[in-house]
Amino acid sequence: MHKVLREDNVVQIGDDTYQVSGSSTNWVIIKDGDSCTLVDTGYPGDHHALLASLDAIGLSPDSVTAVLVTHAHNDHIGSAERLHSEYNVPVLMHHEEVPHARRDYLDQVSVGQVLAQAWRPGVIPWAVHALRAGGTTHVPVQHPQEFPPTEALDLPGAPVPIHTPGHTNGHCAYLLPRSGILISGDALVTAHPTSRLIGPQLLHGMFHADRIRALDALTELEGLAADAIVPGHGPVYRGSPRQAVAIARARAEK
Repeated sequence: MHKVLREDNVVQIGDDTYQVSGSSTNWVIIKDGDSCTLVDTGYPGDHHALLASLDAIGLSPDSVTAVLVTHAHNDHIGSAERLHSEYNVPVLMHHEEVPHARRDYLDQVSVGQVLAQAWRPGVIPWAVHALRAGGTTHVPVQHPQEFPPTEALDLPGAPVPIHTPGHTNGHCAYLLPRSGILISGDALVTAHPTSRLIGPQLLHGMFHADRIRALDALTELEGLAADAIVPGHGPVYRGSPRQAVAIARARAEK
């Protein structure tokens, strides 16, 4: 299944930052002139939509300076290896996520875990959709690179990695200090097909490698200076990380 990109799938967040909605997951384009940083790449089935999203803002795959990975689940690295092999785009991530991206191991929700939650509203439709989009496709990144241990990366947008383990061991959010935007990945989302909630929240526990660590990792986000949060799933949240984390924590305790 190939995701078709609609005009409203591309939302401009700041002067040069765009959230793109794919197959129930998002990626982010941080534009700087005729180059960009791409944060995540959607499902394997989102590849054509990913290329279309670059074209929609006047870019091409050759414009991508690097792919930054929040975490190496299939719905976030679906096109990472293709961009590397076809366009020589480096794929960067936290050092703890490198073996996961290579598929030395796979720390992703299993079919058994999904079936155990099949009684929940939305789980079966989401699972069918995920399968069609390539959720179980083998998509290792052959040559993942850990980003250097510097505060701001030398990439378009000068993103600052924020290690937020729990969803996966090497999960990272990215702060864009110049524009006041936080890219939260799956450390903090605002919607998901398996949830009835809208607004800041954690994903269901079956999606986390360690839910307790995922909850604790919100501490890394709440003091950041931002007024817009771009999640891995759901619409942009307009407000501070402190506000968003408070809402997510309250919901997680129920």
